[in-house]
Amino acid sequence: MFVIRHQRLTKCISQALLRRSKYTLPDLPYDYRALEPVVSEEIMRLHHQKHHQAYVNNLNAALEKFSTAQKETDLATQAMLTSQINFNGGGHINHSIFWQNLCPPDKALGKPDGPLLKAIENEFGSFEDFKTFFATHTGAIQGSGWGWLGFNPVAKRVQFATTANQDPLLATRGLVPLLGMDVWEHAYYLQYKNMRPDYIKSMWAIINWEDVSHRFAKVTKS
Repeated sequence: MFVIRHQRLTKCISQALLRRSKYTLPDLPYDYRALEPVVSEEIMRLHHQKHHQAYVNNLNAALEKFSTAQKETDLATQAMLTSQINFNGGGHINHSIFWQNLCPPDKALGKPDGPLLKAIENEFGSFEDFKTFFATHTGAIQGSGWGWLGFNPVAKRVQFATTANQDPLLATRGLVPLLGMDVWEHAYYLQYKNMRPDYIKSMWAIINWEDVSHRFAKVTKS
């Protein structure tokens, strides 16, 4: 498992270096106030402008140093920077998905339909059972991390998984991310304090199931 994970991370770093241009903070597809009352404007501004921006800045800096170390065949420095690239690159990947996974309450569908709903029901029994399973296991993450609904391209089924810190789902679990739930305290503490379960329960009201369904349709057609 470690060898496979290392190979995936090395491949991601190589692809990032080939990309050359610097990563940038993506715009939100809605106003900072649009997710209220579920997520406050204050949290959204801090989360997007400060935390996500920091991941982008640190990723670009680490990739620049990695490129220099690679040219100098400085293996020790490359090894040291790998964890920084994984953490900050994962933070950028995860949050870029997270923003798209959300939408204003008045635009949320409440639940998916079509093939995605059927896939969820096949895996979890019912949509309500899925929500309970997702909330229970995401809420139980020790420290910081993410709860995910992902697609297993080998088994051809949706699956739940958690990742620690900012580990990217595909690189560490082999699942294509469909829906991610950020349970780092910076995502909710100013509003929900230490009541992580309340935060997770409230978040269902702003899930953009159109986006999640689009991701599912894309990965199942490939």
